[in-house]
Amino acid sequence: MAERGRDVRQRLLAAAVELIAQKGWSAVSTRILAERAGVAPGVVHYHFSSLQALLTEAAVGAMRAAVAGLEPAEDLVAGLIDPLENFTGDDPVSLVFVETYLAATRDAELREAIGALVIEFQQKLAGWLAERAVDQPQETATVLVAAIDGLMLHRALNPSAKADLRPVLRRLLG
Repeated sequence: MAERGRDVRQRLLAAAVELIAQKGWSAVSTRILAERAGVAPGVVHYHFSSLQALLTEAAVGAMRAAVAGLEPAEDLVAGLIDPLENFTGDDPVSLVFVETYLAATRDAELREAIGALVIEFQQKLAGWLAERAVDQPQETATVLVAAIDGLMLHRALNPSAKADLRPVLRRLLG
């Protein structure tokens, strides 16, 4: 029975991510979500305290998975920039980022969850930079994370954001 509950929960989370990308955060309702996941609407509130809690867990989980693909490598810039090729600006993950950031402007808990994810990645990157004796590793990590985040968010709006930006970032890391 517990395995069935985990399966339903995962279907709800996956359906939430799809719907956030397709319809936008505020257009996702319990009914639409339950229908997409193939469950009765009451099941949503059985597994999650609220629709907002479900959407938050789903979106932050999708964002965490995307960030996990950004790994510092020997070629730091390539390790951070190359995975961005998967994000066109109109792909589901990019849309989830945009919708979630927008929703976070009105939801302190969501903003805190995204902030924790950003800080976690900044700290990981800062540690990597410190190991390589980069000046001001924490500040450099903050700027790099903001740049990567901004590049991802701008892809739908600015086609030049898809240009090869590796040389520019390498110069910044000097």
